[in-house]
Amino acid sequence: MKPLSYIIIATIVLLATACRHQTPQERQTGEFSHADSLLMKAQKSGSLNQMLDLVDHLQQSGELSDLRADYYRGYYHWQKGSTSKAEEYCRSIMAGDHAARDDRWSYVMAGSTLANICFDKRDFEGTIRIVLPLLQMMDSLNFGSLDRHIELHTLLGHCNLATNQPQLAHDNFEKAYDLMRQNMAADTTGTALHTAFATIGQIQNNYINLQKFADAEVWVAREDSLMPLYQDYSYPGAPFYSETLRGSAVLNRAMTLLGLGRKEEAKQAYSEFMENSFSSTDVGRINASDYLMFDHRYAEAADNYEVADRVIRSNDYELSLDLIKTLLMPKLRANIYAGRKETALTTARQIAEVFDSAYNRHLTDQTAELATIYDTQGKERQIAEQQAALSQQRLIGLAVALVLITLFFIIYTLYRRRVARRMAEMKAAQERIESELRIARDIQMSMLPSEFPQREGLDMYASMTPAKEVGGDLYGYVLNGDKLYFALGDVSGKGVPASLFMAQATRLFRTLATQGMMPAEICTRMNNALSGEDNKSSMFVTMFLGLVDLTTGHLNFCNAGHNPPVLGDDFIDMQPNAPIGIIPGLEFEGEELESIKDRTLFIYTDGLNEAENRLQEQFGDDRLLDILRQNHAASPRQLIEILTSEIEHHRDGAEPNDDLTMMCLRVG
Repeated sequence: MKPLSYIIIATIVLLATACRHQTPQERQTGEFSHADSLLMKAQKSGSLNQMLDLVDHLQQSGELSDLRADYYRGYYHWQKGSTSKAEEYCRSIMAGDHAARDDRWSYVMAGSTLANICFDKRDFEGTIRIVLPLLQMMDSLNFGSLDRHIELHTLLGHCNLATNQPQLAHDNFEKAYDLMRQNMAADTTGTALHTAFATIGQIQNNYINLQKFADAEVWVAREDSLMPLYQDYSYPGAPFYSETLRGSAVLNRAMTLLGLGRKEEAKQAYSEFMENSFSSTDVGRINASDYLMFDHRYAEAADNYEVADRVIRSNDYELSLDLIKTLLMPKLRANIYAGRKETALTTARQIAEVFDSAYNRHLTDQTAELATIYDTQGKERQIAEQQAALSQQRLIGLAVALVLITLFFIIYTLYRRRVARRMAEMKAAQERIESELRIARDIQMSMLPSEFPQREGLDMYASMTPAKEVGGDLYGYVLNGDKLYFALGDVSGKGVPASLFMAQATRLFRTLATQGMMPAEICTRMNNALSGEDNKSSMFVTMFLGLVDLTTGHLNFCNAGHNPPVLGDDFIDMQPNAPIGIIPGLEFEGEELESIKDRTLFIYTDGLNEAENRLQEQFGDDRLLDILRQNHAASPRQLIEILTSEIEHHRDGAEPNDDLTMMCLRVG
C-alpha cells in the first residue's frame, strides 16, 4: 500500500492512543484536565480548526498551560501537513529539562509526534535518536501507558527495516505485539483492540512495501485472529476508521497472498475487500490500485486513480514531492500501462506544472532546517549554507532528470524546446556543483593527516575514502614526546552535514589531546561540547581514541560506541560506551592494555566490514580477520592497501554504501 494509506492508519493509531480513557496513573498524577477532555473531543470529531480555536481560548483563560498549548498547536500543524511548524513546536517542548518534570504527558506526546515527523521525512537515524532516550525516560519515571510504548517500539521496528536491520525490526515488532496483548487483556473499552488492529496493519504495510511477503504473512495471521473480536466493534465517534481498518486488513491479506503466488486465495480476499464499504471510498480505491497493478489489471487501476485529484482537493494536500511520487506518478504509470495516452499526457502535464512549485517548497523547508542545524556553529555557518545550497542543487538535477526520463516519450513533441533549455541549465549547474564539491572535498581531506610520524619503533598509516563527494569519517593523531594520541571515528549520516560535524570532532580531538588528557576524559569533554541544545541536528560520532607510550607499549583507550579494533589476530574485548553527542553529561570509561609492542593494531569504520557487493552481501568480520592473519608480516601501509584491494574486489562494481576509513600502527 502507498504511504497515503499508511498515513491514514498511523493517524488512527494516534487518535486511538491520544483519545483513550484516562489511566489510573494519569488520574493520580493530574496529567489530564477538563481542558484536555474538550480538546480531545475536537480531535476525535476531526474538527482540527475547532480544536485550535479552543487551544487559544483555554490558554488565555488559564485553563491550559503554555507547554500543553504548544503541543496541541504542533499536533494541529502536523495533521495539516505543516511539518516544519509542527517540528518547531515539538522541539521547543523537548528542549527544556523542566518539560519531563512539569508536564510529562506533553513531553512524551511531543516526542512521539517529533519521532513520527522524522520518520515521515525518511530521517530514520533521527527517529531512533528521539525514540530510544524517550523510552528510557518513560521507563525511569515509570510513566507512559502501554499504548505509547507500543507506538514507539513499532516506530523503532519500521526504522530498523528501513536501515536494513531485519532482526532488530523483528525484535521491536515482537515487543510491541507482546505489549498489545497485555493491553488488550487489561482493557475493557475496546480501544486497545482498535490500536492493536491498526498497528498490526502498519507492520503489514511495511513488509508488503518491501515485498517481504513471508514476514507479512505472520502478521496477516495475527490480524485474522483478531478479526472476529473486531468485527462487531465500532470505534466510538468514528465508525469510518473501523471500516477503514477492516478493509485495509483484507486488502493486505490479498496483497500478501498474491506476493506468495497463491493467486486464487488472493482473488478471494480481494473480492472480500470489495464487499467492504471502505473499497468504495476515494482512499480505498487508490489503495486497491496497488493490488490491481501488482496483478497486472492496469485498466482497473487507472479507473481507480481517476479520484486522485479529488483526494488532493478534498484534503487540501499541498503538492509536495512525496505526493507527486506516491499519487501522481502511480496514476501516470497506471494509465501508461493501460494504454490511455490522453489521460497519461494530461497527468504528465500536471506533474510538469506542479513540480517546480513542489520542489521550491521542499527547498525552502530544507534550507530552513539546515539553517537551524548549523546556526550554532558560528564560524562554520557560511560554509554550511554554501554546501547546503550545493547539495540541494544536486537534488534538483537528479529529481528533474528522473521526471523527464519518465515522461519523455509522452511530452517530447510538446516540450522539447523547454526540455532542451532546462537540460542546458542543468548541465551548467551540474558542472558548477561538481567543481565546488571537489573544492569542498579537497578542504576536508586537508584536515586529515597525509604524513605520519617518522620515528624509530613506530610504523603508522591511515586512509579515508568517502562514499560521496564529502564524508563523515575521521582520523587523526597528536605526538607529544613519547606519547602518541590517535583517534578514528564515524559520524552518523553521510555527505555535507556529516562532513561539518566531522570537522568539529577532529578539531576538538586535536585541541584536547595537546593538553595531555587521558582518552576517557577527552571523550567526555568532546561529548559535552557536541551534545545537548547546541546539537540541534541530533548528530553523533562513534570513536575509538587511544594513547600509547612508545617506550613501553602501554595503551590507554576509550571506545565510544565504535567497532572493536583488531590487535594481532583477534578483536579487542572491551567495555563499550555510548557514541559521542547523544547523552549530555555522560562520563566515559577508559581501559588499558599493558603492552601492544610488536603487535599490529588495526582500527576501522563499518564501511569496511559492512561493504556490500551487487547481491548486498557484506564483507564481514570473518573475512577481515582471515586477511589480517594471512598478512601479519605486512607493514601498516601494505596491510591497508591489501584490504582496500580486497574490498574493491568484493564490491565487484557496486557503489560504496558508506565511507571507508582504516588506521594501522605497530610499536616496536
